[in-house]
Amino acid sequence: MKKCMFVLLILSLFLTGCWDRRELNELAITLAIGIDKVEDEYQVTAQVVVPSEVSMKGNMGGTTVALYTASGETVYEAIRKMTKDTPRKVYPGHLRMLVIGEELAQEGISESLEFVARDWEFRSDFYVVVAKDIAAAEVLNVTTDIESIPANKMFNSLKMSEKAWAGTTGVTLDELIADLTSEGKGAVLTGIEVTGDPKIGSSKQNVETIAPTTRIKYNNLAVFKEDKLVGWLTEKESKGYSDITNSVKTTVSSISCPKEGKATIEVIKLNTDVKGNINKGKPEVDINIKGEGNVGAVECKINLTEVGTMDELEKIYEKEVKEIINETLNSLQKQYKTDIFGFGEAIHRSNPKEWNKIKENWDEEFSNLTVNVKVDMKLRRTGTLTSPFLEEERTK
Repeated sequence: MKKCMFVLLILSLFLTGCWDRRELNELAITLAIGIDKVEDEYQVTAQVVVPSEVSMKGNMGGTTVALYTASGETVYEAIRKMTKDTPRKVYPGHLRMLVIGEELAQEGISESLEFVARDWEFRSDFYVVVAKDIAAAEVLNVTTDIESIPANKMFNSLKMSEKAWAGTTGVTLDELIADLTSEGKGAVLTGIEVTGDPKIGSSKQNVETIAPTTRIKYNNLAVFKEDKLVGWLTEKESKGYSDITNSVKTTVSSISCPKEGKATIEVIKLNTDVKGNINKGKPEVDINIKGEGNVGAVECKINLTEVGTMDELEKIYEKEVKEIINETLNSLQKQYKTDIFGFGEAIHRSNPKEWNKIKENWDEEFSNLTVNVKVDMKLRRTGTLTSPFLEEERTK
């Protein structure tokens, strides 16, 4: 027994507590960070949770978050400078959103991401977005409804939009860095903007009405060439990007009816297969899209029970989606001249030797790349009506 006690005492000398332990009351839990470029310095804004306002017991009716801003020659320096203002050290271990200002994105984002990617306190599962036509700091300064913490609203809205609309895409830090360092795929980020008056949006009164005067919402995709923002896709082109990159989970698409009017298709499944090859010494890409959907709404005179009606709607959907994809490809090939779809990676997978020959001039090759698009849609259900309900009412 004495020997056992002696061994335990010896072992206890080599045991320590958590060397990096932090007490919660010493940390400023940061859920969103904005980075802007102001003159020659980085301006970093941290959205920090106010503990007393998120606690059920201590809620005093104030705002749930506080903003702290500091500037420095590097992002790291700016974050450390915040200790001059905040009573606690900024802790980004629970970060949900990183918002990059548009001006900074146009200059290049690699340097500003260096510290975020290197520092061990940052996890890499947060979303990165670009503030459109506004500074990142102003985006973080808007109060939100439903989700009282703006960072949670931004995170959940992007997650839901990506799942249900497909014109946006949630890009994490790891995914962004992978795209920025890839030889055959450029980066994209979802844009976020402020609608209404930013000054009103910063007050608590903004969310004390049924319809807030100022809101933050997502708006299309930002296109990067290397690490610089070079332009924005339209809403149609943003959805076309999702179609091409196999990013569609579910969405809805409005299509033309056979004669006049519109029908809305609910896409419940969409699988895209992209294959690269070399044809007569030139790179070529085949895009094959197979989807399933339901008829969601009909605003024209058609009878869905008639033979051939569903086939006709399928063909219209295939034609119009193909047109959107070709429009998206044309913008990227002729206007931006950057491959955000990963076509270069597809060529690399199929023909590594040929890829090594053309990768140095891939932007030029991409601009002249032949892309063959095939869309196959199957409509499964029509809902509870077989024809527009107004037509049914008239026939009663």
